[in-house]
Amino acid sequence: MARVNSLLSIVIDQGANELRLVSDKEPKMLAYGAPRKLSIPTMSDETVRAFLGDLLSPETEQLLRDNGRADVRYDAPDIGTFHVALTPHGEGGISAVFMKGGASASRVTAATPRTDAARADAIHEAVVPASDREPPMSGVSADLASLVSRAAQLRASDLHLTDGEPPVVRVDGALRRLDDTAFRDVASLLGLSDGAKERTRARSFDAGYDIADVGRVRVHVFSTADGLAAAVRLLPPSAPSFASLDMPVPFDDVVSLPHGLVLVCGATGSGKSTTLASLAQEALRRRSIVLVTLEDPIEYKLAPTARSLVRRRQVGREVTDFASGLRDALREDPDVLLVGEMRDAETIALALTAAETGHLVLASIHSRGATSAVERIVDACPPERHAQVRAQLAESLRVVVGQRLVPRARGTGRIPAVEILRVTRGVASLIREGKTAQLPSAIQSGRKDGSISLERSLADRVKAGEIRAEDARANANDLDALQSYLAS
Repeated sequence: MARVNSLLSIVIDQGANELRLVSDKEPKMLAYGAPRKLSIPTMSDETVRAFLGDLLSPETEQLLRDNGRADVRYDAPDIGTFHVALTPHGEGGISAVFMKGGASASRVTAATPRTDAARADAIHEAVVPASDREPPMSGVSADLASLVSRAAQLRASDLHLTDGEPPVVRVDGALRRLDDTAFRDVASLLGLSDGAKERTRARSFDAGYDIADVGRVRVHVFSTADGLAAAVRLLPPSAPSFASLDMPVPFDDVVSLPHGLVLVCGATGSGKSTTLASLAQEALRRRSIVLVTLEDPIEYKLAPTARSLVRRRQVGREVTDFASGLRDALREDPDVLLVGEMRDAETIALALTAAETGHLVLASIHSRGATSAVERIVDACPPERHAQVRAQLAESLRVVVGQRLVPRARGTGRIPAVEILRVTRGVASLIREGKTAQLPSAIQSGRKDGSISLERSLADRVKAGEIRAEDARANANDLDALQSYLAS
């Protein structure tokens, strides 16, 4: 086992916790779901088996044949304990996932054949070790609940906490200190366990919690040069209705699509998650579907109906990453998939495949608009796959919604301005041929098909007296186009 030990040492030295060896694929290293660079050539099946050595005992091989899965514990001298999930791959190949902290794992016995449900339970146990399934926060403290409640009374969207500094809230996009009282210990305020404090030094983490009389919050905890910090996003207690979002043009008809990819893009804090949640809830209301969500973390509550089912999975808790969750989801009889974020080439490839094979995929991506969203998806994939990805996008992409939140001209709060690209036959041809530079023109000329440019949306809001011209200019991608719409 000396050969695999050398790789496991690299995993630990790099602050990662997971190693994946798959026949005929490049090994992968992940740090709590986030990919880390590991430059090792593609491994043949013989090489993978040589690395695994005694882990592939006759007993384990029998388990793979009988159950399609084998889970073992491996104690690497001077490195640590790993839970190893072994599964068949392709024609005679094998996949091995090493997860750090597998002390609770035990060798699976072949005495009793497993049902599908039992096998699913075992997969969940292997993918997320017990040490990582425990919530990093022991619960919502009274002090944190009080702070969140005060932030909610101010209609804040976010609460920022830092060791030794006063709490800060974001209201209508502007920052404001709550008071002059500095919290000395953010870890105590958040109720972090000792283990979580240690882990936070090497990595950030996310968690979602329900707070009485306020609703749900998403907490992102991270280390800074000045100490521990946390960003707390306040969320409504349930997914809002699409009508309540006050969109300038309707696009909720997308939830009736039988299949295809619907993208919502924008910067952090632009309301992408809210829009996705409202579309998912609308799909549950209108259709008889199985909805599977992959989120990091779970945010809005989605209410199933008498005709629909909801299956929610949190990245890092029920599943290691978006790609793994998508692979699982395709075997869970879904009609609609909600992917909280398309982050990497593998997730993108799986989402496109799902959209092509009869599923409606609702997903978000960080980009400034529809054109950059298409370019980012293509550029996230290896150059040799660009033509294939463009062809898949041309076939499966249905709508791209880019949105911004702009302060209201009167009263309080923010209002959305959107860019919408409806993928017609002509737009699909531009995507397939790599002519993304022509997409803005296609959006401008596609008003009759339901497309609208961000600048026209902003100008319409200004003319209606809903937002100020200076705020429209601050959010526009093309100032000349905005000025032209305002003057017309």
